[in-house]
Amino acid sequence: MPKGEGKVVSQNKKANHDYFIEETYETGIVLQGTEIKSIRAGRVNLKDSFAKIERGEVFLHNMHISPYEQGNRYNHDPLRTRKLLMHRKQINKLIGLTKEQGYSLVPLKLYLKNGFAKVLLGLGKGKKRYDKREDLKRKDAKREIERAFRDRQKGLI
Repeated sequence: MPKGEGKVVSQNKKANHDYFIEETYETGIVLQGTEIKSIRAGRVNLKDSFAKIERGEVFLHNMHISPYEQGNRYNHDPLRTRKLLMHRKQINKLIGLTKEQGYSLVPLKLYLKNGFAKVLLGLGKGKKRYDKREDLKRKDAKREIERAFRDRQKGLI
């Protein structure tokens, strides 16, 4: 996780269920007009969004930012493609990984840091169905252990 992370506006909870996240990158995002006001109001959805490298630049697709209520004619298209800001070396590294080794770029969360909107982008490999079942079994077992431990602590005190 990036150091000094600000207020989390939106999270993609399904990303960790569907992907093995191996690396994360903090990226800036290019916004238009009233989009930042909608983000500050928390009217963002990352659920079906994904990032793609096109012509040497990183773009975020399908991120829904609701139109700002007081925005009148200056409002934007909620699902428009938005450019992500990254260093050239990072983009070149990602180009190699996504083209050859089957990695995907998945937005994990959108947050505000020092007044700027940032996207935490994860480099992930897709999980198979049996991997997802293993994760669910592991979570259930951990939950049961914690519950038993908590009940035991209550009995001792």
